[in-house]
Amino acid sequence: MALPSTIYRANIQLTDVDRSTYEALQATIARHPSETAERLVLRLLAYSICYAPELAFTKGVGAGDEPDLWVKGGDGRVTLWVEVGTPEPERLLKAARHAGRVVLVAGAQNRSRWEDQHLARLAAMPNLSVVGVDFNFVRELADGLERSIAWEVTITGGTIYVTTSGKTLEAPLELLAGLPLSEA
Repeated sequence: MALPSTIYRANIQLTDVDRSTYEALQATIARHPSETAERLVLRLLAYSICYAPELAFTKGVGAGDEPDLWVKGGDGRVTLWVEVGTPEPERLLKAARHAGRVVLVAGAQNRSRWEDQHLARLAAMPNLSVVGVDFNFVRELADGLERSIAWEVTITGGTIYVTTSGKTLEAPLELLAGLPLSEA
């Protein structure tokens, strides 16, 4: 028998000064049995970093042909495709050919090696932005992860601050390729 997904409920108070976005977000997220806590945290961070009213979580790792988050237009086409981690570059290149805009929130232990191998090729795509997040920041958030998540997220000056359980963590949002999200 396959293991069931674990359900998380997230309440995020988002203050994105860089994009003039101030929202109280609520999301229910399924964590696939094969998904790490760090990857779930990256999906939540990507939700905050790329937030738009139509942004939605997909089936994620449970559906190989879908991104982690997306915005679909009225005609069913994907206008924003959001990936997390360090995916195969072919996946991002294919997404960039079919979606209006693609954002990768890159965060993994092997990120620097992945950047050395793939970033130059990806940077040539005009509709692709790659934002780097320090993996130690992600890991620290994952260490305190509970099924009921309450975060206060502030993004300002290219830095993300997350307050949870009375503790504030911060990390730079490194634009590795493409347009800044505030200009997209």
